[in-house]
Amino acid sequence: MSKITLFWFRRDLRLADNAGLYRALKASKNVQPIFIFDKNILDKLEDKDDRRVSFIFTYVEKLKHELEQLGSTLWVFYGEPISIYKKLIETHSIEALYANRDYEPYARERDKAVFEMLAEKDIPFKAFKDHVVFEKDEVLKDDGAPYVVYSPYAKRWKAKINAYFLKPYPTESYFKNLHQTEAKPLISLNEMGFEKHADDWGNEQIDKSIISNYHNTRDIPSKRGTTRLSVHLRFGTISIRQLAKIGLETNEKWYNELIWRDFYQSIIWHFPHVVGNSFRPEYDFIQWRNNEAEFNAWCEGQTGYPIVDAGMRELNETGFMHNRVRMVVASFLTKHLLIDWRWGEAYFARKLVDFDLASNNGGWQWAAGCGVDAAPYFRVFNPYIQTDKFDPGKEYIRKWVPEFQSNQYPEPIVEHKMARERAIATYKEGLAKGR
Repeated sequence: MSKITLFWFRRDLRLADNAGLYRALKASKNVQPIFIFDKNILDKLEDKDDRRVSFIFTYVEKLKHELEQLGSTLWVFYGEPISIYKKLIETHSIEALYANRDYEPYARERDKAVFEMLAEKDIPFKAFKDHVVFEKDEVLKDDGAPYVVYSPYAKRWKAKINAYFLKPYPTESYFKNLHQTEAKPLISLNEMGFEKHADDWGNEQIDKSIISNYHNTRDIPSKRGTTRLSVHLRFGTISIRQLAKIGLETNEKWYNELIWRDFYQSIIWHFPHVVGNSFRPEYDFIQWRNNEAEFNAWCEGQTGYPIVDAGMRELNETGFMHNRVRMVVASFLTKHLLIDWRWGEAYFARKLVDFDLASNNGGWQWAAGCGVDAAPYFRVFNPYIQTDKFDPGKEYIRKWVPEFQSNQYPEPIVEHKMARERAIATYKEGLAKGR
């Protein structure tokens, strides 16, 4: 039985400029790519038409086809990773396992278990940096501590960057080292208990005209002023190095958004307690109201605040929400309604096709005031002012809330001035207890 080296696709669903795949192909002459639909993750999903699963499936199909054009294929499994690797060891002679690193707590726990199991069989598991420009301990303060404020982090990040870090990995030079084998049928979404979405995901093509004008259009939700590449970055259907190089050459504002992404990945690596807890523990003493009827109105886009409702309806219908509007709806939930940020974080996790744990968690804690580099607790976004600034012609609102200004549209669920004062008083009281 000839030995094979496995490459495990996770959040890097592409052949081009893939760090771990390049390392595997360069080191071995018989590389078999695999993908695992992880039951530990999928079993926790509430919606059988979950857009993320459908997106992943679309790109797994694409990867499989591309590999078959090269005489290889993609082995696709559905189950628990540790069990799948145990079976693979029994049925194949495995030389090594390669992958790209994932910094989320579950991924680290999963990879540790796989590493230890393979080590018992003297099979190395080698992982590489791929979905960030800088990882772990690559951008630290002079004293070796991690940054918890974005601006100095970004300054150090920019001082460190050079062409070496943005150089693509030439995987195509080593495609000859892919395992040449016959194609196997692909498991269907239905077999895993999911349905396929008919959504148009766009594609991973880069519109440089949008990037060039990003600083002028990024906050206008009625315009196509952002690249909408976030889902492709999330699942690695496009290379972060490619995008960072374009950003560096084209538009600093857009480039800075990529640095924010690295920053939040650094936070989740150094401070994994942020998953489920406030970064600043004193904020866990806030007495949330957590009114379920008001939360449901927020989820359904029925709060009587048009910009909030437009955002929530866009999310529910498309799996996407404009970033400026994400800030507005998050502030509204945590400040106007005094509902725990974790409720909103979980709803976004369920609905956003571009859901990324680190960025979503960072964004929600920013809005609630409890995270790193957070907005101060007394900053309460005024939805009316946000509308006047960023949707003055009400184009975005009219698109998603057609009954706006009719008697079918609900009255505001809460009065802004009262809600603002209540939020500030509640936060003050909670923080006093926590200190």
